[in-house]
Amino acid sequence: MKMNGGPLAYESQRTPQPLTLAEESALAYAACGVSGYALAELPYQTGDRPDAGGGNIMDQFVGRTAPSADALHAVTVFVLNDDGAWMLRRPQDFPPDSIAGLVQASREHKLNELYGRGRILLADHRLDLPRELPYLPPFNKWSANVAGSTYFVPVNELTALYINVLLSALGDDFRYFIVDDRNGFRPAGIGRFAQSKGGKLFDDPRQGRFLTVSYVESWLYELAAVEQGAIVQNLGLMSQALGLGGFPHFAGHPFGWTQALGFRMLQPRLSQIIGAGPVMKSGLRLLKRDLPVPTAVGLESDGKVLIRPYCPPYYASMREAVLAFVATKFAPATGSFRDGGQTTAWLNPSAVQAGIPEYSNAAVEATIAYCEYIYRRYGRFPAASGPFRTVLAYQAHRLDPDFYLRHYRPESVVDIETPAP
Repeated sequence: MKMNGGPLAYESQRTPQPLTLAEESALAYAACGVSGYALAELPYQTGDRPDAGGGNIMDQFVGRTAPSADALHAVTVFVLNDDGAWMLRRPQDFPPDSIAGLVQASREHKLNELYGRGRILLADHRLDLPRELPYLPPFNKWSANVAGSTYFVPVNELTALYINVLLSALGDDFRYFIVDDRNGFRPAGIGRFAQSKGGKLFDDPRQGRFLTVSYVESWLYELAAVEQGAIVQNLGLMSQALGLGGFPHFAGHPFGWTQALGFRMLQPRLSQIIGAGPVMKSGLRLLKRDLPVPTAVGLESDGKVLIRPYCPPYYASMREAVLAFVATKFAPATGSFRDGGQTTAWLNPSAVQAGIPEYSNAAVEATIAYCEYIYRRYGRFPAASGPFRTVLAYQAHRLDPDFYLRHYRPESVVDIETPAP
């Protein structure tokens, strides 16, 4: 690397040395490897009663090295190096009958095998952002995603987490009511489900179960970012264990990385995503400021859909999308709660699954009504960003010890493996 200017200016005289396959395999496993089963030790009664537990908020029963809300595994990790770009499969991207083999390979520390089975090639060269603002901060231009490094980009897929949370929040266990603070605090499509209209949702703010769309979506982003943060932390720990350098850093441009990775992009207009009324929409168009806003909506490669969020264009409507998500849990013989338990650790999985209740029809219909409102008003789901979001990236690389010997006290950086010239 070359750092221009300032008191730490330095240009390495060593040639880039990429990481080995074994090192990359260990890092990929630390980030998001299938590591065992999510035990889901939860009460599965539902309803507004003292013994209710709502355990059916779980999505699946496979765990990986980073924790994930409801075992949804909302984060997909992408790996970039000098030879190409790959997507690392999430647990839900593997055939169910392969999970037991993955867990066993994990227990036997067969990390190279897991890496080979888990990655999908997207490009035969290093992908990158435009190396300029607003895509890349100036303080990272000299060091991020450079030759010889292995670069990890976690991407959050938010629609499954959003729908899963709504099915519980609007169901019998919680019965929250949600209003749209960007639309005069009107009900977010669920007015007919309010207690004041004969429904079950608590629409009196004094009852403490009253939320806004912005609050729900902010909480959703934070929850997904926690999972991403754990992935980045694991990468840092494994880098240290391998004697490598590395650093997490900002990768939060709204669409830069999804576009660079080849995601399918749509271009909703600004007036749509802010929910502009007729007057504002006309003003934006008159002033030629109703700009297109690039929004990632899915990932496809070689004619196959690799990541399919629960929203259009992959579903004809949000109703269809919500019902498809519910089916991933409760479809006979294939849903995670109805598949005979082949991806669980329960001793008697069929009996346990038989005792897990489905969502009530009212919960499903309220979730559909909310989701249809968000998509109709803002043209994407979630409203604030669409289905995908990036926050951080992580880079692993070899260190040039000469730089640290020149600028730092000896005890500052220890156990640096000195590479060959």
